[in-house]
Amino acid sequence: MTALQELQEPYPETVRIAGIKVRGHGDVKKMGVGDVFLRVGDRVILEVDREPTYGVVYTEPLPMPFSPPMRVMRSIVRPATEADQAQIARHERMCQEGMSFCRERAKALGLDLKMVEVYASFTRREITFVYTSEDRIDFRQLVRDLARRFGGRIEMRHIGAREEAKRIGGVDSCGLTLCCSAFMTDFRPVSVKKARGYGQDISMNENRLIGICGRLKCCLMFEEMEARASAAGQPPRPQALITPERPTGPIRPS
Repeated sequence: MTALQELQEPYPETVRIAGIKVRGHGDVKKMGVGDVFLRVGDRVILEVDREPTYGVVYTEPLPMPFSPPMRVMRSIVRPATEADQAQIARHERMCQEGMSFCRERAKALGLDLKMVEVYASFTRREITFVYTSEDRIDFRQLVRDLARRFGGRIEMRHIGAREEAKRIGGVDSCGLTLCCSAFMTDFRPVSVKKARGYGQDISMNENRLIGICGRLKCCLMFEEMEARASAAGQPPRPQALITPERPTGPIRPS
């Protein structure tokens, strides 16, 4: 079906959407599930970066009114079959073993790295070890040790602290899901110089401006957008950084 034919297809009135965690980690992604029956904890087959993998149902499917942006929303491929479940179980055991073994060998070799995730390809003999590190690391011996232990192709993938937070997910001091895991797709550099340029007192607001990744919060970029909009004479937008405040008066029962 061509793109023009897809646009000419009539919109459905409602779609069923469930919250899925890819490989059971990170943020909950909303995905279409069609008419299949799913419960929390069920495994489903997904396609991520053109490779099949699995996900875990985190919230049960609910019908929602359709809106045009939902056309680009990902959908599950199918519920996991018995064969898929067996493959997923083998995958999870190997990844747990890979995580433990990689940490042990890295410590023995004196490599200063932090393991974030290990996952294997469903279609090829390939295992990816995701890690963070402040310094450049010569992991050639580590890769040889991993290849001898697990066989196949070994990929060491370095990510930054912000990408680590995106993969793991969480809730920030504002009480909302991390921007990086909820909706952000790229990371622009956020510097102290820029934060001061937005009128932020780093010494007074240091804790408020630092995210759980240990870096300046990505939402400072929204204040940059606010500053540009103000300079262009556009109406002000809601404040980007939210600081929870405790009530000052007595709390009355409802």
